[in-house]
Amino acid sequence: MNGDEQLLRGRVYGRDHDDDPGPLPGQRYAALIGGPLDGLLLDIMGWRPEEVDGGAALSTELGRFPGGRSLYEPRPGEPSTPGPGVSCRFYYSGDTP
Repeated sequence: MNGDEQLLRGRVYGRDHDDDPGPLPGQRYAALIGGPLDGLLLDIMGWRPEEVDGGAALSTELGRFPGGRSLYEPRPGEPSTPGPGVSCRFYYSGDTP
């Protein structure tokens, strides 16, 4: 694991690293698995089930296309738990410009 990857682990995607970048109590998160954002958490509090099922296209400078998006999605049939904390996993499926 390189230094950039270690820096990302346990942080919440989109949160400023100067603020507390860790998870907040009472929030619901998807753990990002693989790809350039591996180890980050994505805040999915308030997402409807169909939004969670659709995954996310996340802006990043770390992917194959700097300034593009990395695609993450849940695996079909993998359980998701309601409530706060890490409730599901989104797996890397590629990058897009």
